[in-house]
Amino acid sequence: MYYIVDTDKSFDQASTALDLAVRHHGFGVLHVHDLGATLRSKGVAFDEQCRIFEVCNPAQAAKVLSVDMRLNMALPCRISVFTDKGRTRIGLIKPAEMLSTLSTDPALGRVASEVEEKTMRMIDEAR
Repeated sequence: MYYIVDTDKSFDQASTALDLAVRHHGFGVLHVHDLGATLRSKGVAFDEQCRIFEVCNPAQAAKVLSVDMRLNMALPCRISVFTDKGRTRIGLIKPAEMLSTLSTDPALGRVASEVEEKTMRMIDEAR
């Protein structure tokens, strides 16, 4: 269900590399949530780093929404750069597996598989 890789890059280097990889593969970064900073700003003791990149390919998103508008709640895709006990990691929840729990439509399965392949390549490139 998850695709997570370790990287020797620092948290900031991996974040920059992911941003570049997303754009290189024809997706856009809609927003980046700095979860670690947000938690700390609310007074929560949180030692790890975590940035969640909301990424989207408009053509793929339109295909999904044209079949089932309810799936807007599963969009956009999220790719995270985070630290875990001193290691920098990049990962996502696999879109095809997630979508399969929400829909049995074969056309949507194909779209999700295409998106999954590209997002995993983005992660590998950012590694």
